[in-house]
Amino acid sequence: MAKNQRDELVFVPLGGVGEIGMNMGAYGFGPERSRKWIVVDCGVTFGGPDLPGIELIMANPEFLEERADDILGLILTHSHEDHYGAVLDLWPGFEKPVFCTPFTAAMLAAKRAGDGIVENVDITIMRPGKPFNVGPFTIEAINVAHSIPESNALLISTPIGRVLHTGDWKLDPTPVGNAPTDVARLQKIGEDTSTPLALICDSTNALKDGESPSEAEVAANLAAMIAESPNRVAVTTFASNVGRVISIVRAAHLAGRQVVMSGRSLHRIMGIAKELGMLEGLPPLLDQDAYRGLARNKIVLICTGSQGEARAAIARIARGEHPVIDLSAGDRMIFSSWAIPGNEREVIDIQNMLIDKGVEVITQNDGLVHVTGHPRRDELRKLYSWVKPEVLVPVHGEAVHLQAHAKLGREQGIPNVCEARNGDLVRLFPEPMTFPSEVRTGELYLDGLVLCTPEESGVKGRRRLSFGGHVVVSLCVNGGGQVVSGPDLVIEGLPETEDESLSDLVEDTIAGVLKSVPPKRRSDTEVLNSALFKAIRNEVNAYWGRKPNVSVFVHRV
Repeated sequence: MAKNQRDELVFVPLGGVGEIGMNMGAYGFGPERSRKWIVVDCGVTFGGPDLPGIELIMANPEFLEERADDILGLILTHSHEDHYGAVLDLWPGFEKPVFCTPFTAAMLAAKRAGDGIVENVDITIMRPGKPFNVGPFTIEAINVAHSIPESNALLISTPIGRVLHTGDWKLDPTPVGNAPTDVARLQKIGEDTSTPLALICDSTNALKDGESPSEAEVAANLAAMIAESPNRVAVTTFASNVGRVISIVRAAHLAGRQVVMSGRSLHRIMGIAKELGMLEGLPPLLDQDAYRGLARNKIVLICTGSQGEARAAIARIARGEHPVIDLSAGDRMIFSSWAIPGNEREVIDIQNMLIDKGVEVITQNDGLVHVTGHPRRDELRKLYSWVKPEVLVPVHGEAVHLQAHAKLGREQGIPNVCEARNGDLVRLFPEPMTFPSEVRTGELYLDGLVLCTPEESGVKGRRRLSFGGHVVVSLCVNGGGQVVSGPDLVIEGLPETEDESLSDLVEDTIAGVLKSVPPKRRSDTEVLNSALFKAIRNEVNAYWGRKPNVSVFVHRV
């Protein structure tokens, strides 16, 4: 493909840059008015306590919808929720292909079946080391080590420049259940000087020195902890970490124990791994119904719930609510994970409940039972030295991670370090430059079954209700201002004490307003509505110290 003097290669982050999660980025090539686009990843993040009722948050694809005719496809680096979790919600409307590995394709199919999703997407399988063309882009998947099978970096080539989009990665020479990062291919990329290279790179651990420990080290520690325990051993980890589960199964086998699994997501993902041949040579994994028939010193339980999810297996076990499984004094519980920011309280609560039962709880504070899937600073330095980028754009991180990564890149002599946030447009080639807030971005909430903007979601109202409760008053007046029905009163979420009832206070306030407003004025529904609203709000505030949400319905008959 011949070069055009007006051609540009640009990158637009729509999610995941300035935050952890919700990763979605677009690459455009060509003159500005006729640019063709590919999208990399389409993930979610999870709603917290500040967003009552909202389970999932995803990037608003408005920018892509406006260019739908020029969108060529979606490429997925791997199947963690923050990289692929929004595909079935956002991508069917584009009617463009999705390129991914067999494991990611199987994960999408399982998600669709498990959640009863009608919409589907057109899947094209990609394999590491086998480049393919999408319009003017040539794309090659490159295997990288991470905490889920078949994770890939992407080499995206155009006539004027190349991009290495790392996805999530680390330099683990001894991963479990997956091939190590293809260092030789990365070094080969750096040897190619025919076109300049931009590095769009994971920043999650840019604040941490050294190199990330290997998955093999965790496997060795878990094996020792399982072998030395005299009673039951239970382990909770991320269900998607197939390598970790393999390590646990191997350790159990060496210790003469059988493995029982509990948790829907764990069964789903391990079923996929088995179908793809990732569990060959391992002993069988038993369902939870086998739990009661095994001796205490002959069992290892693997269960879901490492992030404190209330309905997951370990939470139900901790509360004593699981129908089949229990843990008792002397058993050992290993949290082979760490809490994602925002989940700490829920995880600690579960650990406390287990400790109160006499269960020995082991976490990352007690030994190396979990490792990150992201590169630390020495790993970043090695990658720079191998691929020799002309441009660095730190992504996948909050502001503090992005800033640290950018500073490291400058210290290592990368000529152009472009700091960006969601909605910026970064021109990679020619003449690298960041154009702040060039693109409209935002979020979409999955509210039950409804996909909506934050403004449409009603979350602000829910927050007000959770803070101030709700007082509802309804009454009917006739043309003479006499009350002919009501007032009826409903109070939700306000305190009731033995000393004084808020219901009585509100009723007395309503009676006082009706007495103070002359009959002629009472027949004006707007006047009476306003008077009741203000009086109730003020009186409750004077008593409670908070202004409640008040709804007044005055009807004229």
